[in-house]
Amino acid sequence: MTYSDDPQVHTMIKNLPKKTGKSLEEWFSLIKANEVEKHGEIMKLLKGEHGVTHGFANTITLLYRQQASGGPVGEDELITGQYSKKPAMKPWYDSLIAEVSKFGKDIEIAPKKSYVSLRRAKQFGIIQPSTSTRMDLGLNLKGAEAGGVLIEGDKWSGMCSHRIEIHSPDDISAEVIDWLRKAYDGAG
Repeated sequence: MTYSDDPQVHTMIKNLPKKTGKSLEEWFSLIKANEVEKHGEIMKLLKGEHGVTHGFANTITLLYRQQASGGPVGEDELITGQYSKKPAMKPWYDSLIAEVSKFGKDIEIAPKKSYVSLRRAKQFGIIQPSTSTRMDLGLNLKGAEAGGVLIEGDKWSGMCSHRIEIHSPDDISAEVIDWLRKAYDGAG
């Protein structure tokens, strides 16, 4: 699924006129008229000059830039981009996806620019190649006590209550898969 296909994005687009005073097309026209192209410039225009909240401004910006570049980037391209400078981590990603895919047919794997969202009825985790030597597995595990490989308390990435650092393929252990399963079960 591409960003523009995400149901949450569709809800945001539908709510744009009520929440921002303009439709998506009106925002696109305003951006074009201001002759700004870079992500930061568009965000500054929307947030600074028009008071649009960050979430709506980011959605408008991403969709505008997708349209300007000829359409949304495909899922395969997003994943390729994430691992283009970190190719050694791609098999780690593949291993995690293979494991999570065993949990059920209701899993949605939604690549974004810098991470992959794992969803069921709601998001339960993300996979992100964070540095050249570390992948992070962010998990939504409200109330779970940290221990072993599980780190909590930093609201990592703003979306996950916990995370697990992966530094090698050996770090994708039974304990990691158990935590991933618990996050999946909690999202049902």
